[in-house]
Amino acid sequence: MTQYISRRGFLAGAGALALGAGLAACSGGNGGATSSASSASTDAGKVTGLTWSTWGATDELKRMTEFTDDFNKNHPLIKATLQPVPSYGDYNTKLLSQLTSGTAPDVFYIGDDVIGKYVDADVLLPLGDLLRGSSSQSKPDDFGDGLWSVARDGDTILAVPNDCNPDVFWYDKTALAAAGITDDPAELAAAGKWTVATLLDMCAKLADKGMAGAIFWNYWATHWSWVVANGGTVYDDSGAFVLPDDAKSVAALDSLAKAFQSKQFLVADDLPAGGDLDSLFAAHKAGFAVQGRYTISVAQQSGSPDQYDIAPWPSTSGEIPASGVAASYLAINKNTPHPEQAFEFLTNYVSAAGQKFRLAGGGNAVPSIKGADDIVLDGYPAHAQTFLDLRDKGFEDFVPEVKVPGLSGDITTAMADLYSGAADTAATVAAVQKLIDDANADGS
Repeated sequence: MTQYISRRGFLAGAGALALGAGLAACSGGNGGATSSASSASTDAGKVTGLTWSTWGATDELKRMTEFTDDFNKNHPLIKATLQPVPSYGDYNTKLLSQLTSGTAPDVFYIGDDVIGKYVDADVLLPLGDLLRGSSSQSKPDDFGDGLWSVARDGDTILAVPNDCNPDVFWYDKTALAAAGITDDPAELAAAGKWTVATLLDMCAKLADKGMAGAIFWNYWATHWSWVVANGGTVYDDSGAFVLPDDAKSVAALDSLAKAFQSKQFLVADDLPAGGDLDSLFAAHKAGFAVQGRYTISVAQQSGSPDQYDIAPWPSTSGEIPASGVAASYLAINKNTPHPEQAFEFLTNYVSAAGQKFRLAGGGNAVPSIKGADDIVLDGYPAHAQTFLDLRDKGFEDFVPEVKVPGLSGDITTAMADLYSGAADTAATVAAVQKLIDDANADGS
């Protein structure tokens, strides 16, 4: 159960998350610094002060508290304590301070927008051998390949995806019918006929009837998934930003900009209260809402949940493309005095059983591990398998962006100018190239 910081503008600023040389200097070997758990005593072999921390809304933190209590009940020699922080921005500020001072929790969440910087700062315990070991309930091969990219340093695993949310095309059959659209997107996808051209045609018809065509959040998964769906390439295997030299990629951004500028696509971040994405979708005033599994609650509260279903991202060929998957990660403090107990907590938390415990009945996330898929396949929406297909085929944000705090957000700002018409495609591509070049220069 995760509050995804990649959507709804919860991207943290570079200043709050700049893990500088001072932090790296504090991150020696295990036991080289004192974590908040180190002051806890052990009584007859019992570790009484294992601490872990995350951010989240009240209902999410309630479920995490329940998991902690259940873990403690089933592990009498370990007492874990949750240190919750409601705000993501406050969470990262606090964690940064704790890591710098040597008082950080033993186990902690990291957002996908900043994890690369924590990896570079050398403050995370390597997990590969532990995950592959006999005590592990969460083997690396049990997770979707695309979720590991930002959690590795070369071949070294430094964090584990706790759950995830692939963006899907939620669609409203009532709105589509009102626009004279008779084709069903999920059925088109199953037949290999769900194309970008078909989506754009549907959105044009919806807009002609005074409805929103498709509503997207402005973040990395929107613009880069659109590029990939149109056959383009953003970064090559070496991490070089190759989009400017790829005609398909540039054309994809141009088509995305035109759809926003014509109001066939809307930016969810810019919608007013009362006319926001959830309100429009529940009121049958939007054809498509591009977001994760958490939309189940909106559909169910609309009064006509049977009118909603999901489809994957379209493509130019009709074949389902890879697309963005938001995730958050669980890591262990490199300097924890209790690495064995910290790993026991982590492997239980991210295991199939742990994810079932946290996600059952919540309807807001997709398990990141195999063996818990039945949570998603509970009968709603009708094509719920799409969540799992996109998870297994999808990708996390690109490592060159994640490693630089604020870079992904700066690119999102440049995209906002493109969508509004304040900048054209060529100027936007040049602006993004400069942001990336400047980030590389600063990090060199």
